[in-house]
Amino acid sequence: MRHPSHAHPSRVQPKPGLRRGLGLSLCALMGLSACADQTDKEVERAFQNVNVIEESNLSDIMLTVGDPEEAVAYFTRASRENPEKLDLKRGLAASLIRAKRPADALPIWREVAENPAATSEDRVDYADALIRSGDWSTADEVLDAIPPTFETYKRYRLEAMVADSNREWQKADSFYEIAAGLTTKPSGVLNNWGYSKLTRGDFAEAEALFAEAIQKDPSLFTAKNNMILARGAQRKYSLPVMQMTQVERAQLMHTLALAAIKQGDVQTGKSLLREAIDTHPQHFEEAVRSLRALESA
Repeated sequence: MRHPSHAHPSRVQPKPGLRRGLGLSLCALMGLSACADQTDKEVERAFQNVNVIEESNLSDIMLTVGDPEEAVAYFTRASRENPEKLDLKRGLAASLIRAKRPADALPIWREVAENPAATSEDRVDYADALIRSGDWSTADEVLDAIPPTFETYKRYRLEAMVADSNREWQKADSFYEIAAGLTTKPSGVLNNWGYSKLTRGDFAEAEALFAEAIQKDPSLFTAKNNMILARGAQRKYSLPVMQMTQVERAQLMHTLALAAIKQGDVQTGKSLLREAIDTHPQHFEEAVRSLRALESA
């Protein structure tokens, strides 16, 4: 007869306390596994959120301070990888405009504008691309289709430019005035408005608008040069009092000289050219060539 202590191991029953311990251990392991799964999902979600934030920040950087061609490359790649994301298409189109490639931007802005999720702002940007590409009539149609309640600086600036191209002067003046009131930096639109007046022959009004643009932004050389053209057309052959560098003074005298010559005041033009050459801190080749051409004639 065998001793009970020699019983077969497989027949040995675990004690009740051990059974409960194993059950608790299994439950703990299962709980740990479930917790790990939950943690993994939370971590994945967190990283997705971080990626969205980083992508958004990178897009903003590319649209503002990044090199235009680098931005084009970035948005081209990103929009190919995520063709369903409208923001990336917007970024690509805007980057192409910044890179001075409106013809390439146009079909992308068209695609964005025709998307069911497109906004009025998208359609304004599409009109901008059309104008830059020389398609004024389509731009006019796109702008006309935007609700009048959508009032932004860019919308009215484009409306003014289209009205100008159609020689609808009253509408152009109204739109320029509205646009100037919708921005904290109106110097650019005031310069455009002044140039519109200049092309119509309203030289005094043009001069006043250029002066206002310069007052808003003393560094805007284009407005300074345009004001000299407006003054020259009125036979005002002196530079107005305004902030300018020595180089700018010489360049403006050169512009005024050419305006005088165009008016038939050749001797005044010659004097202004000589003054421009003397004023410029370096050799002013363009003014020298103009003077030589006059004297040889």
